[in-house]
Amino acid sequence: MAVEYEYKFVSEKLKGHLLSGADSGYRDSIVEHARDGWRLVQVFAPVGGVGPSGGVDLIFERPIEED
Repeated sequence: MAVEYEYKFVSEKLKGHLLSGADSGYRDSIVEHARDGWRLVQVFAPVGGVGPSGGVDLIFERPIEED
């Protein structure tokens, strides 16, 4: 039987530049979700019409437990 997954999307505002490591808030969010059984699938950084949005979307998944 195929494993089914549930997904969670979390938006995080960045105070610094993502690649500079100036803001670790998104890292704390990843660790907290991992403790609850979520696995980070992707980090999506949307770009607005005139530049970066100042935030990222974290996409998590975890298997749905069968009853």
